[in-house]
Amino acid sequence: MNVVLLRVGIDTGAGGIHSPLFPDGSFEFVPIPDGHRVDDRTYGNTVGRAGRPFVEYFPDARRRTAAIQSMHVDPEFATFTYGDPTPPKRGLKKLHAGDLLVFYAGMEGWNWTQEPALYLAGYFEVARAGFAPALGEQTVQRHFASNFHVRHPSVYHDQRDRLLLIGGGAGSRLFSRAHRLGARVLRDDGTYWQMISAEMAEVFGRFGGIGSIQRSTPCWVEPDKVAAAAAFVRSLE
Repeated sequence: MNVVLLRVGIDTGAGGIHSPLFPDGSFEFVPIPDGHRVDDRTYGNTVGRAGRPFVEYFPDARRRTAAIQSMHVDPEFATFTYGDPTPPKRGLKKLHAGDLLVFYAGMEGWNWTQEPALYLAGYFEVARAGFAPALGEQTVQRHFASNFHVRHPSVYHDQRDRLLLIGGGAGSRLFSRAHRLGARVLRDDGTYWQMISAEMAEVFGRFGGIGSIQRSTPCWVEPDKVAAAAAFVRSLE
């Protein structure tokens, strides 16, 4: 069995804000912008679980532009799919049915003070994974039609041969509460780096290194911690 953590969602580098975290621990998972500008879902016309359009989480000066900005909704938690055509994610092809793909995202207190940090947001109980050509067109259209990379024909046609797709099965979910994963560490050059917290390192290990969770490269849980990590993730609300 494998457990792998993956950073997703809007942040200051891709979208300009963090997903909003509320005082009771609930949150909105806000997608990154759609660079292709093909999706009809925008920050202005998409209402989150808290009943607000996503555009309301942007600073006032950016709301007019954000309202018409289409979104790259991936992962999506309606039919539980994730897709990516880029080289850094190719290692996820090693996932098999029964593995866990755990998503974490940057969040920040909204209308209250809570510094930006990285939080566990949800997970897939992997049902299937592979590159689109290997999965076959019937499987892709049956199980991944709602995924951003498949639902738009122009995007799919361009990316199909290198598109990695992962589908979640029963048990997959977006958490109702965020669970803090990271802690900021001050580096010698005065900048901060996101590292797994000591508490979460007890659960997930340090991914064979120093425990950096700053970037979006998949973080594979060490084999001796996989069983306990999976049980922990499945226990979260």
